[in-house]
Amino acid sequence: MPSPLLDELLRSAAAEEPGREAYVHGDKRATFAWIDRAADGFAATLRAEGVGRGDRVTLMLPGSIKFAACYFGAARVGAITSAVNLRLGPAEQASIVARTEPAVTVVGDGATLPPGVDPGRIWPVTDLKAAFTATPTDDLPTLAPDDPVCVVWTSGTTGTPKGAVYDHANMAAIARNIPETAARHDRVLFTLPFPHLGYMAWVYTFTERRVTLVLGPDPWNVPDTLALVGAERITMMNGVPTQWSLILDRADADATDFSGLRIAATGAAASPPELIRRMRERLGVPVLNGYSSTEAGVITGTRVGDPDEVVAGTVGRPRVEVDLRLVDADGHDVPDGEPGEVICRSPAMMRGYWRDPELTATVIDADGFLHTGDLARREPDGNLVMAGRLKEMYIRGGYNVYPTEVEACLTTHPDVVRVAVVGVPDPVLGEIGVAYVVAAPGTSPGLDALRTWSRERIADYKAPDRVVVVEALPVTAVGKLDKRALAERWDSTDRTEREDGAR
Repeated sequence: MPSPLLDELLRSAAAEEPGREAYVHGDKRATFAWIDRAADGFAATLRAEGVGRGDRVTLMLPGSIKFAACYFGAARVGAITSAVNLRLGPAEQASIVARTEPAVTVVGDGATLPPGVDPGRIWPVTDLKAAFTATPTDDLPTLAPDDPVCVVWTSGTTGTPKGAVYDHANMAAIARNIPETAARHDRVLFTLPFPHLGYMAWVYTFTERRVTLVLGPDPWNVPDTLALVGAERITMMNGVPTQWSLILDRADADATDFSGLRIAATGAAASPPELIRRMRERLGVPVLNGYSSTEAGVITGTRVGDPDEVVAGTVGRPRVEVDLRLVDADGHDVPDGEPGEVICRSPAMMRGYWRDPELTATVIDADGFLHTGDLARREPDGNLVMAGRLKEMYIRGGYNVYPTEVEACLTTHPDVVRVAVVGVPDPVLGEIGVAYVVAAPGTSPGLDALRTWSRERIADYKAPDRVVVVEALPVTAVGKLDKRALAERWDSTDRTEREDGAR
């Protein structure tokens, strides 16, 4: 029996629990009934403009209740939503709009339409009130599970953003594979940008389980986050290790009521076991870690009951419906303990890249495996330890060095809060490792100390060759670490300064 469509889930939620909150954003609250009615109005407005099945609707809106209503309304008429992260640069935004050829573009306050492209009909955010209250229409198409619902754009760290297409069936598969991450009637403190996979493709899960999304502060900050936890009785929180460190280091964290929490999650960077232990003890709930990508939907995750060392040092085991392999450059499976590229196959992964079968063929092979470009090694217990990106691996004096392994080691140093290692050219060794370090308050970890620390724990050739202490690490428009920016910084600034200082 096919899974329900996204629109059917919203209809059911509105009919069965009309008064349950679907979204909380500051002082604004929207029930499932309100979202359903607004989606009806938006759908009717789209149909009046001739927008229907397979047409594109571009949203240039910040994450909000209005964004959600537009997304559901577009899905109701069978349109494909392409959301533009407003933190992307003008060229990246223009590329997205040009390639999707939208019939309609909804433009929020502060958003600027990229020049030189056709956005279709432009609807300013001020027009949405009338759209949401428009009389519903019976002129709605019959949809199928394999109808595309959205295009999720990558953050552009490897060049022009790529658009991953997801349909209703893909979204349903994601929901089946994350039973612990979102439970029925959860109140989730949501801090991701809405154009991210975590909203665009996971909204099916949230709607199916009648989850309330409480939108976090923008920009993110600790005091407002802690205030929301208690006031909104948050049951599930997610964050990167730096955010969790900042939360637990605040004196007012001890005064925060975390008793509503059911579970907490972290990811996107290495977490020291001590941080996981602190999270578990202070929050009083299990802590999870996981791994996925824009193209994969879901890949791996730790389980409730896993030891702190597993949650901190691994990204868990493959999800139930994920067929995962680690392979070498020739496509052969590597032994446990050896690094290999993660390739995976599941019904949760994207259908392909938007209107680009040739690019799709470069990442999805003839057997249906997605080649992630990520490196990992499998532990004897089946848990995966990430080793970095295939393109981030550097060769120092003939030895392969995987930055994620070095970062995991350096993160355990008491003076290191966060670190990113990048490989840069070197005339003698070919490439060397540069560690960009965010230091603990009142400390300034030096090269000698960190090299000694590394050599005592991992192979000596993996120890960083340079250390640069920074206040913060750069991130992309979706909050991912931007190593390309660090490599450019080294080439344009830090390398020159060090050479000048040596003269």
